Amino acid sequence: MISSSFKKLKQYCEAQNFTGWDPYDGLNSKLFKIMQLLHSKWLRLAIIQVNKRSPVNFRRLFIIPKEENPKGLALFLSGYCNLYHNEENDVYLKKIDYLARRILVLQSKGYAGACWGYNFDWQSRAFYLPRYTPTVVATSFVAYALMDAYEITKRNEYLETALSSKNFILHNLNRTHQKDNLFFSYSPLDNSVVYNASLLGCRLLARIYSYTNEKELRNIAQKVVSSCINKQNNDGSWYYGEMKIQRWIDSFHTGYNLESIYEYMKYCNDYTFKTSFDKGLEFYKQNFITEEGIPKYYHNNIYPIDPHSLAQYIRTMTVCNELNDEKDKIIRSLFWLIAHMQSNKGFFYYQKKKYYTIKIPYMRWTQAWMFYAMSHLIKAQIDASY
Repeated sequence: MISSSFKKLKQYCEAQNFTGWDPYDGLNSKLFKIMQLLHSKWLRLAIIQVNKRSPVNFRRLFIIPKEENPKGLALFLSGYCNLYHNEENDVYLKKIDYLARRILVLQSKGYAGACWGYNFDWQSRAFYLPRYTPTVVATSFVAYALMDAYEITKRNEYLETALSSKNFILHNLNRTHQKDNLFFSYSPLDNSVVYNASLLGCRLLARIYSYTNEKELRNIAQKVVSSCINKQNNDGSWYYGEMKIQRWIDSFHTGYNLESIYEYMKYCNDYTFKTSFDKGLEFYKQNFITEEGIPKYYHNNIYPIDPHSLAQYIRTMTVCNELNDEKDKIIRSLFWLIAHMQSNKGFFYYQKKKYYTIKIPYMRWTQAWMFYAMSHLIKAQIDASY
């Protein structure tokens, strides 16, 4: 069942050449630009939220094109690297080189190191980011994927580009100091404190440290990880961020936090935070998949049901060496998603709300994440045991 589902998903994504729409791409509307409707913060927010929440896809009407997203391409790239590890063949190798080269082309220019952003303007309640403004989240995933590709192809260009991303984190991101705490900003244009963003930056610095052995990278990563551990709640969870409007606890950002802490410990050989990590991992395992196998978005609410949540859960359990212990739960949840949220065309639906389902085939948010997650199961040969 997993192999059949993955095959259909893979065929769909390849037929689309890994391009597509995104939940947050409303400001890419050529119609709204012609009508000059994008100058107001609140109107930008409204356009994004209507496009994101509507079960009807207005993108053709609003003239929003399908495009490549660097983070989406990175997830596909790491996914094909997983497939190549499972079965070495030239088809996967060609996909790896194609995706890596597209990622190199899509770099954001004018920064201290290699970096990447999203292919759309983005307005949040906290700040506004123009199209392709680099972020620590996108850069972390892309640089990781390039290192994955280097370890298969041995193409120095991939590694050198990925390693240079440390300069973006060290020199272009803003820093927030709170007594003994230190946090990275989400982008060069804001000063927000978002815990998963800081931790993903540390994850990348730690992996680069494993190549370069630069003590500065380890020291800064240790400081920021320690600061995020200081923000952990008593039950092991984390809020999304520091602002009052960011005080929610969700599945995939919790997964980002745990994966990043684990990778920091592994690459820097520093297990100072193991107790806090274990507490967070236990909270994660107990709160985000129901007995029926439904993946939960929030720790205290099932809805919206989103494949992204399970995809990151699979990745986190893989990275943290918990996949074998969690495989029964994961397979049960994956079977539920395949039965309830995969189209016969191969793509997965975006979200199931309480009273309706959004069936729009978002490429980065849903297809790339499910491809990435299922490739981990194939690499681990989990499907062969079911």
